[in-house]
Amino acid sequence: MSRATRSTTGPGRPTTVAPPSSGHRGLALAAVLTAEAMNLLDATIVQVAGPVIHTDLGGARGTIPWFSAAYTLAFALGLLTGARLGDIAGRGRVFRIGVIVFAATSLACALAPGSMTLIALRTVQGAAAAAIIPQTFGLIRAMYKGDELTRALGMIGPVMGLSAVIGPVLGGVLTHADMFGSSWRAVFLVNLPPAAAVLAASRYLTEDRAPTRPRLDPAGTVLAMLGTALVVCPLASGSPGPARWAVAAAGAVVLGVFVVHQRRAGRRGHAPLIEPALLRGRAFPAALATSTLFFAVMNGVMITVVLHLELGLHDGPLTAGLTLLPWSAGLAIGSWAAGARLVTRYGTRVMHTGIAVLAIGLAAAVLAYRGADPGSYPAGLPVALAVAGLGTGLFTPPFFSTALGGVGPQETGSAAGLLNAVQQLGGTLGVAVIGGIYLGAAGNARGAAQHALGATAVILAATAVAATVMTARPTAR
Repeated sequence: MSRATRSTTGPGRPTTVAPPSSGHRGLALAAVLTAEAMNLLDATIVQVAGPVIHTDLGGARGTIPWFSAAYTLAFALGLLTGARLGDIAGRGRVFRIGVIVFAATSLACALAPGSMTLIALRTVQGAAAAAIIPQTFGLIRAMYKGDELTRALGMIGPVMGLSAVIGPVLGGVLTHADMFGSSWRAVFLVNLPPAAAVLAASRYLTEDRAPTRPRLDPAGTVLAMLGTALVVCPLASGSPGPARWAVAAAGAVVLGVFVVHQRRAGRRGHAPLIEPALLRGRAFPAALATSTLFFAVMNGVMITVVLHLELGLHDGPLTAGLTLLPWSAGLAIGSWAAGARLVTRYGTRVMHTGIAVLAIGLAAAVLAYRGADPGSYPAGLPVALAVAGLGTGLFTPPFFSTALGGVGPQETGSAAGLLNAVQQLGGTLGVAVIGGIYLGAAGNARGAAQHALGATAVILAATAVAATVMTARPTAR
């Protein structure tokens, strides 16, 4: 079928309409990438503003990580269903609806009168983002082919990585600026202009849906959401005791039942929430584990730095944001070098190098905290974060290209939703669990930061193991 034709799955039911002109495709791609950036900025921008929000709205200190974690958890839980809705109703249509709801809840968050109200609104906002992000891969595939498609998809990794780290810096600047007395509320109002721009450019998107209209999987949806919530919430609620570990174990069992249900539904010819082919072999499941663990490390480092500076040293959000700026710079350099030069020459070895460089940065950060006086700023921390950011940037482009490289067109929606879901799940665990470790640590703030970074180092070691399994060549039989 030529790129200028319209395909159908039945009378009057289009799956893909004619793609726009080259210039309009550029605007459409910009809209999709801006939506990706907007989501990740919102997922991280609140981390820096969290202590200020808590001071203004009140509530227990344990609510601070949940200003971010409520968003990412709802996002993770809704992504699989969001991907399926795009397959059914059209990815462009679901994308636009999601952007509208996201913008409306951003405004509502800016007007929230209390901590629990804000957490509830953040949950709705995360669910709206779950309708947006799974559509991006399919929309790009509908507009581009061949080498153009490879280049377009290659832009997602750097955009996602940079946005995730720029968020805390922007959060610090906006909160400190206190424009028109908005204080922390500006971190939500900032979503409105890009959301309006995305909606304006979305008219150039090529509408796309699955070749055959799938059905929703209610049982699979309930099992996935229940299992994930049972695992995350107990671990994120301070130091888990025996009862909480039991709940988390029950969640793991429910997730095991979910996997069995998906495979059985596939064998019976039903429409599982996850394409069964994605669960075969070890490469893509290992990629899911790698993504979960890596983004837990990434978000765990950021929340540790923010909590230590703002709660431990009583510095403002601007100091926290600027301290994370070297991380952003390192990530930008690493992403550019990996995407433009290194991956084409060295392949997946760049991903493993990124993990090693990130480990060096983490070790340097621990040493920076250890060498500082308990109540003073750790002078070597920005340099350590720059090294850690460089490792993060080296990891991101080869990871996404490798993880999505073997995904077929019929698996696009499911793979995109699943990969994004575990990424957000990892981010949630990083913010809530590592943040909880910091808040629950005894002793001075410096010791709490070292304790939290030590936990991230353990998770990074597990990341390295998962990445090795992901990239290992299949053994001959």
